[in-house]
Amino acid sequence: MEFLLDFLPIIIYFLLIIFLIIGIILGIKFIITLNKVEKVVEDVNEKVQTLNGFFHVIDYTTDKIAFATDKMVEGVTSLFHKLLFKKRKKKGE
Repeated sequence: MEFLLDFLPIIIYFLLIIFLIIGIILGIKFIITLNKVEKVVEDVNEKVQTLNGFFHVIDYTTDKIAFATDKMVEGVTSLFHKLLFKKRKKKGE
């Protein structure tokens, strides 16, 4: 029994030292991986910024096309509206 009381703390300290070393190694690898991921994200962000002007042009043209089609639909509906109400007024008179 006395042997276990002397030997058990040595095993526990040895295992704690091993876990500490493994934690340090994993922490260093994690930091290296995060640096690589940060470089990739910055590269992707730069490429997206270069396409930003292209997306702005597309957005502008779609807005103008939508405005033009809205005006055409508004004109056609007002024309139909005028034609329908003129017919109803003639029938009522």
